[in-house]
Amino acid sequence: MDDLYREIILDHYKNPRNFGSLESKTHEAEANNPFCGDRIRMEILFQKIKRSKDQKIQIIKDIKFSGEGCAISIASASLLTEKVKGMSQQQISSLTKEDIVVMLGIELSPTRLKCALLSLEVLQQTIQ
Repeated sequence: MDDLYREIILDHYKNPRNFGSLESKTHEAEANNPFCGDRIRMEILFQKIKRSKDQKIQIIKDIKFSGEGCAISIASASLLTEKVKGMSQQQISSLTKEDIVVMLGIELSPTRLKCALLSLEVLQQTIQ
């Protein structure tokens, strides 16, 4: 099973989804991992939608990331940006490191965990 997840990680590293920048954005943030040099920038376009007569929420209409890093860092950002399209700020705020680990599907050393969590850190900074 680990081989399947390794293939998925390599695919997202070599062909990252949602890589680039947005022409129109409402939020953006960038962070880096000083220990290894990974750097991730995220840009989000939120859209207000009506949930009910009196309630409007903002959801991610589009999201892009850019930067450089190891396979784990880039794959994590690619997978995460796919996952959060259509989510609200509240849903994004509730994402945890466990969500990232499950999404990647492999065991990570503490050093590699920092690489994997960089995209979540940037995403949560972006919506602040």
